[in-house]
Parts: sequence; structure tokens; C-alpha cells
Amino acid sequence: MIEHGYTVSGMSCGHCAQSVTEELTAVPGVTEVSVDVETGRVTVKSTEALAEDAVRAAVEEAGYTYEGTTALVS
Repeated sequence: MIEHGYTVSGMSCGHCAQSVTEELTAVPGVTEVSVDVETGRVTVKSTEALAEDAVRAAVEEAGYTYEGTTALVS
């Protein structure tokens, strides 16, 4: 299992988190998505490395702005 961290801006509520989760879950290999609306932090677990373009496209499809990867904190 690989864990990825991303920053997404424009989210402000639970519905926002749900939209981002639904779009990212559709990316091949993604098994789990966790969204923190307050910080804009999105943690994604997958069975394989994810193409940044696929993540960006999913976030933009949900209607939000992909800001890039972020370091994971253990």
C-alpha cells in the first residue's frame, strides 16, 4: 500500500470533501481517501504509484484546485 499526500484548495464543507473523495476513488489503484477540509490536506492510499495528472484531473473534475503534493507526517 502506498500513501500519498496532496493539497487541494477551495473546499469548505463536508459536501466538498465528499466530491473530492468520489472523484479520487475513481482513479485506478486508489483504495482509500481521507480529506481534511480545514487544512486542504488530502491523503490517498493506493495499490500503485499515481500519476500526478490523474490526481489533478480528478480534483479539478470535483470542482477544486489541485495545489500539489505534500509531505506525509507519520
